[in-house]
Amino acid sequence: MDHRSQLLKGVLDMCLLAIIEEEPSYGYEMADKLATRGLQLTSEGSIYPTLSRMQRNSLIEGFFVEADGSGPPRKYYRIAPEGRKRLKEWKEEWSGLRDGVDQVLKGAIT
Repeated sequence: MDHRSQLLKGVLDMCLLAIIEEEPSYGYEMADKLATRGLQLTSEGSIYPTLSRMQRNSLIEGFFVEADGSGPPRKYYRIAPEGRKRLKEWKEEWSGLRDGVDQVLKGAIT
């Protein structure tokens, strides 16, 4: 696995929660939103196991929406109260981590 994939794997939960917090979404739609914002997944298939785990951990809730006559219902996900709380914590942690990594990469000591 390449470095980019490893880095993304470490933050995929946080990124998916942020996408779902904006509005309920389904898997392919989330992959598209991540790609539009600059996060290319190695495969869309990596999203579904993550979503299942997040649902088991009560961070998100799944629900089905009937397609408008073309195809089976789609499974959408919305953020759960525990997910909203965890996302807030992750955002704070990420900010500190990002700043620290930036300082190390720049070679600056503040």
